[in-house]
Amino acid sequence: MRAAPNGSKVVALAELAARRAGFAAAGRKVVLTNGCFDLLHIGHIGYLEQAAGLGDLLIVALNSDESVRRLKGAQRPLVPEAERAQILAALGCVDFVTVFDQDTPERVYRLLRPDILVKGGDWKPDQLPGREIIQEYGGAIVILPYREGISTTALVARIQCHDPRRPG
Repeated sequence: MRAAPNGSKVVALAELAARRAGFAAAGRKVVLTNGCFDLLHIGHIGYLEQAAGLGDLLIVALNSDESVRRLKGAQRPLVPEAERAQILAALGCVDFVTVFDQDTPERVYRLLRPDILVKGGDWKPDQLPGREIIQEYGGAIVILPYREGISTTALVARIQCHDPRRPG
C-alpha cells in the first residue's frame, strides 16, 4: 500500500496524474476501475479484490455526488462522496481513491493512463465510454464476471421492501 504524503489514500486526480510517471518508472502496473460505489456490498468487495490481483496498484475513480445524481437520479447517492471515498480507501486491496465530477471517466483515463482498466460484467467492452483512449496507448480492458442479483439497486429494493415486523 502507498499513501499520499498526508497518509490518506484519497488523492486528488491531479496529484495522481503527477505521480503516474513514477509508478511506471518503478515498474508498477496500474489497474484502474471507476464507479459510484454507493452502498458497498459483497459484489464490490470481490470485484475490487479481483481487480487488485491484476496489477501492482489499484486506483478507484469514484463518481462525485453530483455525477451520481445525474446518472442515477435525485435520490442517489445514499452515501456522500467523502464517506464513499473513505470506505473504499479503508479496503486493503485499494491503493488510491480519487473523485471525479464528470459523468464519464474519459478525463481520468487520459490523465492516469492505466495499464489495465477493469469493469464489471454488466458492461460490454464496446459500450465502455472512453475505451478508445485505453486502446489508443495499448492499455488492456478486463471485464470481470457479473454476480447476478448482487447490486446496490437490489440492496436498496430489499431495504425498501423490508417489513420490520417480520424477521430477516
